[in-house]
Amino acid sequence: MNAIPVPLSHASAWRPGLACPARHNEIFAASGEGTGAALALALAQDQLAADERSWLWVQDKTALRLSGRPYRPGLPRELRHRLIHVAAKSPEDALFSLEEGLRCRDLAFVIGELSGNPKALSFTASRRLSLATEKHGVPLWLVRLDARRDLGSARMRWEARASPSPPPRWNGQAPGPPAWRAELFRARSHPPGEWVLGEEGEGLVARVGGWPSTGSGRAGFGLGTTPAQAEPVEALAHG
Repeated sequence: MNAIPVPLSHASAWRPGLACPARHNEIFAASGEGTGAALALALAQDQLAADERSWLWVQDKTALRLSGRPYRPGLPRELRHRLIHVAAKSPEDALFSLEEGLRCRDLAFVIGELSGNPKALSFTASRRLSLATEKHGVPLWLVRLDARRDLGSARMRWEARASPSPPPRWNGQAPGPPAWRAELFRARSHPPGEWVLGEEGEGLVARVGGWPSTGSGRAGFGLGTTPAQAEPVEALAHG
């Protein structure tokens, strides 16, 4: 199947800073990279930057073993003191905790991590999460570690992997800011597409194919732009 460019004039392509009605989201990622949880946090912040309520992070036992507990000092500064973490023994317990969290309007958002394709996460269970998040208005980003794409009712479904970072401004040998190659393969309101996502200043920006180098010797995503001002990206529709 070939990728066919779809002009933005004909379809509403996703971009950072865009108000998104989807509350149930899934991210498929490898467990050895930390990409899934990092992208979930970036997307949550992009959607809910001004929300100061607590937020919930739920992991089942296998996901906890594969990716480790959240490292509070490594979280974005504005999120550190608001984290509520649940370590569930089983996928069933994790799904119960996620659904209960989605029913709590005192939470800004919920992140879940499940490993593989557990039987407990059936289409019916996925639909229960969708109904809970739509009814109570609490967004969910469910990270699927080492899982194959299966049936699910999430309104936006991503496949993500790590991408090379742009060089830092002052020391080219130092680690650069995080970057992810993210494929949006299912969405109700947007055509499928693939971008390199990364941080620029205080926001999330997107590029198709990577980032250009600049005359100052610094490589960046969207220099001098805010997420809402970032260049429109060209979506890829698969047909």
